[in-house]
Amino acid sequence: MRKFFGTDGVRGTANIHPMTADMALRIGAAVGRYFRRDAGGVHRVVIGKDTRLSGYMFESALTAGLTSTGMNVLLLGPVPTPAVGLMTRSMRADLGVMISASHNPAEDNGIKFFGPDGFKLSDQAEMEIEALIEAGVEPAQAKNIGRAKRIDDARFRYGERVKSSLPRDIRLDGIKVVLDCANGAAHRTAPEVLWELGADVVPLGVAPDGTNINRGCGSTQPEAAAAAVVAHGADVGICLDGDADRVIMIDETGQVADGDQLMALLAGRWAQAGQLSKDTLVATVMSNLGLERHLQGQGLHLERTAVGDRYVVERMRAGGFNLGGEQSGHIVMSDYATTGDGLMAGLHMLAAMVQTGKAASDLLRQFEPVPQLLQNVRFAAGQTPLEVASVQDAIRDAEAALHGKGRLLIRKSGTEPLIRVMAECEDEALLNATVAEVAAAVEAAAN
Repeated sequence: MRKFFGTDGVRGTANIHPMTADMALRIGAAVGRYFRRDAGGVHRVVIGKDTRLSGYMFESALTAGLTSTGMNVLLLGPVPTPAVGLMTRSMRADLGVMISASHNPAEDNGIKFFGPDGFKLSDQAEMEIEALIEAGVEPAQAKNIGRAKRIDDARFRYGERVKSSLPRDIRLDGIKVVLDCANGAAHRTAPEVLWELGADVVPLGVAPDGTNINRGCGSTQPEAAAAAVVAHGADVGICLDGDADRVIMIDETGQVADGDQLMALLAGRWAQAGQLSKDTLVATVMSNLGLERHLQGQGLHLERTAVGDRYVVERMRAGGFNLGGEQSGHIVMSDYATTGDGLMAGLHMLAAMVQTGKAASDLLRQFEPVPQLLQNVRFAAGQTPLEVASVQDAIRDAEAALHGKGRLLIRKSGTEPLIRVMAECEDEALLNATVAEVAAAVEAAAN
């Protein structure tokens, strides 16, 4: 069991363990030692961040820890998470670090790591790093301390890479796009990329102040963007999250479409073009049963993984697949990127509009979802509500009630102190009842 790492790095409330400056210093030293195993040669790490106020603190602390082990640090400033994966590989760095809590509120922050290949670290690597964090590491000799340098053009390099994933003849002239950047890492890059491709951009969430990331905006709160699409008569809306590794789409009527619908669209188009590797899409256990049925109807396959885009990527790499993602909006196109990329996925949706001449509402309703209900129950530190007998009894009863009619999924969040209770069933009354009963049992055990 990992003590500090969750499903996507280390995450928590800023200035509360484990997200303290002292802990970031120790993490930086540990991961620096882990990736700088030999005494010779030049070793470098790239660090990106989103727009949270605490990002300054963690950037400085990580830099101190990393340079103390002899790593040279290249500071990218505010960039999307996929840019860190890209720059780690393109700059031949030993390590990439992204300081972000993704879709979480501004008071939270997190630290995610990418290996020299640009992909997120494995569970085994994270466990070995945790051992170094706890044991402490020997600093480098004074003459071997690393340097730090700012890289000023990181977001431009990333923008060019994103545009290059589209066919060269694709232009977005005449398409009006409401673009919600969640006051986050893509607040400059995303509007610039869309404008350069010819789109008429209506920007939202592009005025970060360190405290407003994801607040009333972005992929987890798309209501403002949906209203703006209708008010401006836009053709489509694109909602990114705080670090721009996920996207939620909105059609011209203001209807919100999740990652499942976008994955269904891309999988079908790629399969028709002979581009979908092994006719398979990789998604998590959270993806709707309707997606699976839709793919089966097209002769395509769905591989399911644990929740977390890095588990999706691991399965893609192991199986030789090139398209995957999550219902929450992580879309991974491994021909072009090493992790979920919200802006890139949004651009490929716009390309589909251009190439087919169809409206967003026609493209983003690929299948009829099976009714799905998700309820989150918060618990306090140290509590283990899923181990309580009354909760286990409630889960067994719910599974029995849904047998042959739907499915139940209970999981502990890897990024927040939440138990997620999710069920799918055509019978909505049964769906509501089973979720409510399990959630009530969890809540009682957590109080």
